[in-house]
Amino acid sequence: MRRRIAAASVVAAVATGIAVAPAAHAEGRGDIRVTKTVVNGGSNVIVGVKNVKRFPITMTIKDNSGVKGVADVSAYNTTNGHGPVDHLGTTCKKVSTTTSVCTATMEIDPTWIDSYGSGNEGWDANAVAGNWQVNATVQANDRDYWISDRIALFKVKRAATLTTDATPEPVRKGGTLTVTGKLSRANWTDLKYHAFTKQVVKLQHKKPGGAYSTVTTATTDSKGHLRATVKATASGSWRWAFLGTTTTMKVVSTGDAVTAK
Repeated sequence: MRRRIAAASVVAAVATGIAVAPAAHAEGRGDIRVTKTVVNGGSNVIVGVKNVKRFPITMTIKDNSGVKGVADVSAYNTTNGHGPVDHLGTTCKKVSTTTSVCTATMEIDPTWIDSYGSGNEGWDANAVAGNWQVNATVQANDRDYWISDRIALFKVKRAATLTTDATPEPVRKGGTLTVTGKLSRANWTDLKYHAFTKQVVKLQHKKPGGAYSTVTTATTDSKGHLRATVKATASGSWRWAFLGTTTTMKVVSTGDAVTAK
């Protein structure tokens, strides 16, 4: 598959070998415009260590002569310009004489992220995660065109895993219950999950038929481990819940049901 790299400054590309995003701008001619852009249905793009992630970029485009199509779409990190993403193609649907909705299919292969910048001093594949922007070049039937940067902002995040284990099972009602767990996140350098340290995670409990509520919090240690001791006042399920960061997904563990006797 041919790899597409985000639009780059020629000088920076020659100097470092890594694509660097240009300053935000828009240029072209005529009245064609992208009036709305939605990335991945409005959700974050979550990338793990093995599975290829495909996601749509949906653009509403208007021109008084009608829309011819989309010439190019690119996306990359707004801070460092890294964009190891493929544009697989775009399809357009005409909704009126002046308006079309065009959907670009994008793909991020986690096994390619590290090689995207390999050989460059200080390269960190995980720096790809964070805030991204979308650029697009659109064309009209009357030969109008528009080249737009930052028609949408979205987040690419590292996948995460979270476990829960509550002991003893069963527990004496009113006795002490110890709840442990581990928070890990995808590392795009070695394609493994590593401990996510120094993160505050919520310990939640729900009674049978009820809803989860937060009981306490704990902070992951140097190995991503969590540990909390609580009083077992009632039977129910226990779980850990992590709210996520700018670069790492939100994740909630599977509940561990414990009977209090």
